[in-house]
Amino acid sequence: MSSIYIFSPSGAVRNRKAFQRGISVLKDLGHDVQIDPSALSAYERFAGDDATRLLAIERACESGCDVAMISRGGYGLTRLLPRLNYSKIKKSILAGTKFLGFSDFTAFQMAVLSRTQQITWSGPSVMDDLGVDQPDDIMLACLDDLLASQIEGAGWSMKKTALNGFLDHCTPSQAKASVLAKEAVLWGGNLSVLCALMGTPYFPSIKGGVLFLEDTAEHPYRIERMLSQLLMSGVLKDQKAVVLGQFNRYALNAHDKGFNFNKVVSFLRSHLKVPILTDLPFGHVPVKICIPFGQKVTLTRELNEFFLLWPHVHG
Repeated sequence: MSSIYIFSPSGAVRNRKAFQRGISVLKDLGHDVQIDPSALSAYERFAGDDATRLLAIERACESGCDVAMISRGGYGLTRLLPRLNYSKIKKSILAGTKFLGFSDFTAFQMAVLSRTQQITWSGPSVMDDLGVDQPDDIMLACLDDLLASQIEGAGWSMKKTALNGFLDHCTPSQAKASVLAKEAVLWGGNLSVLCALMGTPYFPSIKGGVLFLEDTAEHPYRIERMLSQLLMSGVLKDQKAVVLGQFNRYALNAHDKGFNFNKVVSFLRSHLKVPILTDLPFGHVPVKICIPFGQKVTLTRELNEFFLLWPHVHG
């Protein structure tokens, strides 16, 4: 059994039934769940005003729980970054608390890595993943492994068409390589949130890393525009690999004339020499793996199977 602290650092919880379903799932799995006093607070679009949410983060740090898990994303963490107590966050992580979330939580993870060099976890949130009618079995299994401190890797398959595209843009050595990256810092998250932090003190300087990205409700041309920002700034060429997760909930239209997400991937591959992988099961989708943000990983390939491997993470 693990102890889990649920807090709301970003958007307000509007669907309380989904919230309670998510809590019930965790309890039914046998875990001790503590809910932050302001988890259901609301101020404008946020889960309480800035001071309320800052105190919630500090209580999560002080909880001593195994995992501090966000209720949901939305927006709200970026405006808190200058006022976060990074020494308290670092102390909590070193004491064994795993901070877990995704989407808007990317801002917290980027800032914590930049300011403290500590590892956080990218994975499910209460409402988006546990509060649905039928939580995904693979997601639950990955979460269970994380809660049991038994998670040391994740794998996925690239679709045949995606793999062919990858090979088309590979150098001969990349195409044959079984190890694409070794001892590379894994970092990234939500593309929009990540790009919004460029030029700030909360954007970590990672060279030779593995950058993973996802987003939702962003049209492919907007995705390409943000990726172009990372491309022209030199961030992408400094990585050993770029891994694209799920980009969904957008609508193409007649004006696109065949322009779609695959064209974005092709554009990116034509401008980079580093491997560009796709189909990572991560993003605003039911199937979501748990991966350590800031941990050094090894990225390997066996035919169309790819694996992220890392040593046991205590924090």
